[in-house]
Amino acid sequence: MARLKKGYVHIYTGNGKGKTTAALGLALRAAGAGLKVYICQFMKRGNYSEIKMLKRIKRIRIEQFGRECFVKNNPKAKDVKCAKEGLERARRLIFSGKYDLAILDELNIAVKLRLVGIEDVIDLISSRPGFVEMVLTGRHCPEELFKYADIVTQMNEAKHHYNNGIKSRRGIEY
Repeated sequence: MARLKKGYVHIYTGNGKGKTTAALGLALRAAGAGLKVYICQFMKRGNYSEIKMLKRIKRIRIEQFGRECFVKNNPKAKDVKCAKEGLERARRLIFSGKYDLAILDELNIAVKLRLVGIEDVIDLISSRPGFVEMVLTGRHCPEELFKYADIVTQMNEAKHHYNNGIKSRRGIEY
């Protein structure tokens, strides 16, 4: 499989469901086309259903940089350390020349919570090899990043069963 002639930058953001799901769908499509995919998950750790499946696909590498709890408003020093390690690891692998698609899952919220600096993200986007397609997911994407993106998708919630007390379901939400 030949490299992409030009890699574009996608941002999937907003309060609606489906940002990570859309990015993982793109990963499957890319792997099916013979591209190599790197997925870096910020602020997540766990053997979710999608992780189990993705680890079986040879052209997809997925790594997690987070604790096993949800970080909301008061991140701990460990959260900052994990996010910075994740960004540095993603940078190394993006520049390794081995990957055609890099998905930085939940990076937007990591920026919002100041776990990583927006300047570091802009530098990574701007300096990445030209053939690398990049996807940034997560709520609260700073609008400043929009000007570095080629595709920005806002996922807006019109209705969600969570509001009716329905819990996350294995195989659907995780």
